[in-house]
Amino acid sequence: MPRYYLGVDGGGTNCRVRLADENLQTLAEVKNGRSNLQIDAGEPAYEAISDGTRDVFAAAGVDYAQTANTYACFGMAGGRMDTARASFAARPWPFAGVKVYDDIDIAHAGALGGGEGGVVIIGTGSAAMSIVNGTRHQAGGWGFHIGDQMSGAILGRELVRYSVEAADGLVQASPLTEAVVAALGGDNQAVMTWSFATAMDLTILSRDGTEGCDDALIGRAPGEFGKLMPLWFDYLEQGDPVAEKLLETQMGYIDTYVRWFKGHGAEVMAIVGGLGQRLFPRLQDRYGQFVALPQFEPLHGAVILARQNFASN
Repeated sequence: MPRYYLGVDGGGTNCRVRLADENLQTLAEVKNGRSNLQIDAGEPAYEAISDGTRDVFAAAGVDYAQTANTYACFGMAGGRMDTARASFAARPWPFAGVKVYDDIDIAHAGALGGGEGGVVIIGTGSAAMSIVNGTRHQAGGWGFHIGDQMSGAILGRELVRYSVEAADGLVQASPLTEAVVAALGGDNQAVMTWSFATAMDLTILSRDGTEGCDDALIGRAPGEFGKLMPLWFDYLEQGDPVAEKLLETQMGYIDTYVRWFKGHGAEVMAIVGGLGQRLFPRLQDRYGQFVALPQFEPLHGAVILARQNFASN
């Protein structure tokens, strides 16, 4: 009887689904809608994976009934909470077995080919995880408001804050700070309007349906701050002093995670995410052979984990 493995890389923007044979050879891959477990109790994610499963079986030319012989692994954005993963795994899936992970787990499995060691995601968000002597360790990944220290979103926010202070004359200005203020409207009043997203005509409604809410605030999403990273890199490469100052801030955050990894015996730290990979030459200069580029992408990591979890079934 044939056996298949299905991997899902469920992101907040889109959901990628890959079907592989028992040797982990890819048969087909499709992309579908957003799939963050924290959005609408995971309902959009369920629909995205369900539709993606139908699409990927069709693309592979495999009868959908073979889902009964398929073992699936989902790596999900918004999967940091145990309860979110458990409730999502309990949904009525058609597979022979399902395992739901945080998205960093599939990044880890892909980056290290299913082996041991550490991985950091340094992208719009950030998080860290390792497996050492069979023990799983995880840190970060708590989101834009209270975590994500290594991320492009946090670095972008610090860049905007510094640029506003420079425009006020509180700290040294530079061509970068002037470019940031210009990009966000031309003066600090425009930047403040941008940061609160008031130009987007959004409204918060209280539970009773009235407008306004004392304990919530609409502001720019993390990805909007992350969009400033190409500008930062442009000026960093030109030797801009503020860009270099913020680089040291970023490297300081990464230093903290390097110490954490080494403290529990990880021998390698693979770098995943656009910001991290663009910084990789600098990371290699700083940390030597302790850092590495990923062997495979996270989606293949999901397929690896599907086989690791269910090979004996």
